[in-house]
Amino acid sequence: MSDDLSAVEPRRDPDGFRTHHGLTYAEPLGFRPLLLDLHHPGGPAPVPLVVWLHGGGFQSGDRRYPPRTVPPGLLWRALTRAGLAVATIDYRLSGEARFPAQLDDIAAALAFLRRNAGQLGLDAGRIGTWGESAGGALAALAAFADPGVRAAALWYPVTDMLARHPHDADSSEGRLLGGVPSELPGLAARASAVAQVPAEPPAVLLQHGAADTVAPPEHSERLHEALLAAGGRTELELVPGAEHIWAGAEPRVPELVDRAVAFLARELV
Repeated sequence: MSDDLSAVEPRRDPDGFRTHHGLTYAEPLGFRPLLLDLHHPGGPAPVPLVVWLHGGGFQSGDRRYPPRTVPPGLLWRALTRAGLAVATIDYRLSGEARFPAQLDDIAAALAFLRRNAGQLGLDAGRIGTWGESAGGALAALAAFADPGVRAAALWYPVTDMLARHPHDADSSEGRLLGGVPSELPGLAARASAVAQVPAEPPAVLLQHGAADTVAPPEHSERLHEALLAAGGRTELELVPGAEHIWAGAEPRVPELVDRAVAFLARELV
């Protein structure tokens, strides 16, 4: 795989924003090539970068599409209008590879983006992550593992692999880990953000539906408490009446997007 992107022309829209579609950032042996799309606000100066991680229970999802409650294009345009680039990335799903392959993929994407920051108009020193549900879990783990990530915005993340289905190998956590979570305590801890908070955590925004029955809000509450205990800067917003993926609170979605974008812009710009 070559990092020479000089022949890769981005698509430009009338507002000056530019998009690279389908850049190959890694080719893990025996697996499909892993791709990313990069949405850039345009202009000659390097800009901060946000890496977006889709949800889907670690077993489905697509880098190109946000959850169904979020209007198409809202996320990417909100970030670029705030002067931030956003890379939406593939990662291997649990039917393709077990954890920590997904975390390895995010690290490879970050390495690719840093190596090519000059060609892509990015500031490699100002990077954040943003993810929803399973992607929120991975966004937290990636931010905690990489001291160069300054901030993480997390939507209704799963932060403890033993909290929901500890004895079920066929749960989303079991398929991710490759067995019964309670029988894999070390691996479950490695995949649980509440157990991976570093000594100097990045800034974290947690947004979670108060009525979420898929990933109960205790997942965010416990991570918030762990970050506070580590001396981190963390904000927790529980959205009344909101189920998973903001179901039941759709009119508030643009406001929630704006809140996350403002947090990332404050920490990165």
